Amino acid sequence: MKTSDFDFQLPEELIAQTPLAQRDSSRLLILDKRMGTIKHRHFYDLPQFLRPGDCLVLNDSRVLPARLIGHRPTGGTCEVLLLVDMGEDRWECLVRPGRKLKPGAQVIFGDGQLTATVEAELNDGKRTIRFHYQGIFLEILEQLGRMPLPPYIKAELSDQERYQTVYSKVAGSAAAPTAGLHFTPELLERIRAAGIKTCCVTLHVGLGTFRPVKAEDIQNHEMHSEFCMITRETADIINETKRSGGRVICVGTTSCRTIESFAAEDGTISECSGWTNIFIYPGYKFKVLDALITNFHLPQSTLIMLVSALAGREHILEAYEEAVREKYRFFSFGDAMFITDL
Repeated sequence: MKTSDFDFQLPEELIAQTPLAQRDSSRLLILDKRMGTIKHRHFYDLPQFLRPGDCLVLNDSRVLPARLIGHRPTGGTCEVLLLVDMGEDRWECLVRPGRKLKPGAQVIFGDGQLTATVEAELNDGKRTIRFHYQGIFLEILEQLGRMPLPPYIKAELSDQERYQTVYSKVAGSAAAPTAGLHFTPELLERIRAAGIKTCCVTLHVGLGTFRPVKAEDIQNHEMHSEFCMITRETADIINETKRSGGRVICVGTTSCRTIESFAAEDGTISECSGWTNIFIYPGYKFKVLDALITNFHLPQSTLIMLVSALAGREHILEAYEEAVREKYRFFSFGDAMFITDL
C-alpha cells in the first residue's frame, strides 16, 4: 500500500488549538468497524456503548515538561527538547539553533540552577546533552520546563495539566497519549460502577508520533522505538477479560501498540517491559485488542494506518470525511472516535 492511500483533506480551522473547558464534553464519533456505520455522540455518553465485563486499557505515562528555554554564556537564546533519558544525567535531545549548539557548547537555564553541556552530535539534528544540577532533576524540570506541544498547536497552554490525563503517573513522555485526555475522574467512576474494568500500561510517547511517513510504500517505513511496561496486575486483568468473553478496549494507539507488541500468539499477556517499534497497518491481525478509543490523526501518519488496520481504510477515510463535514475538532485537543462492533 502507498502512503498516499491514507491522505485526506482537512481545513486548518478544524485543528483544535486549545482544550475544551470540560474534558468529557468533546464529541464522540462511534464507528462500527465491520459495517462502517456511524453514530454521533459526546464523550460522556461512552458508558452506553460499553458492556459489563469489558476492560479499558489506559496508558498512565505522564508528559515531561521537556521543553527548556535557556541561553548560551554569550547571551544567545536557545531551546532544548528532551527526548530519551540515556542515564547518568545524559539525554538525547533536539536543539535550536543547531549551528550554535555543537559539541562542547554550554547552556544555562533559569538562574543557573540547571546547566548543560553538548557532548555529541547525532543523526537527524539530535544531540547528546549532559545536565548539571543540585537536587532532583524532575523537580527542577517541573520548575523550568514547558509542555512540548505538537507543532500544529500554535496557542500557548494556560494550564499545563490539560496536556496530562487525569490518571497519568509515570513521567517519561515527550507527548501526551491524547485519547485519554477526554476522561474525568467522575466518568471513570461511572464506567467502573457499570461493571467495566480498567487497567494501566505505560508507554512513553516519543515525538516520532508526529512525523509523517516519507516512504512511498508504507512497508518501507521504519518506526521509532518507545519504551513500555506491563505489570502483572494488568496482564492478569486483560487475560481474565479475554477468558470471560469481555472486550479489551484500548484507550489510544499507544495502549494498543503496547499490548500488541508483547502479546503471545494465543493473545495472552505477561508482565514485561522493553522497547517497541511495532508498525500496525492494514493486513495486521490483532491478537488482543477488540476495540479502540482514539483521537483523529494526521494524514499519511502511522496512526491513521493503525486505525485502518482495525476498521478498514475505506471505513476510516469515510468516517474522517464525515467528521470534517460535521466540523469535528481534530488532533491532540480534538474530539474522539470509538472504533467498535455495534
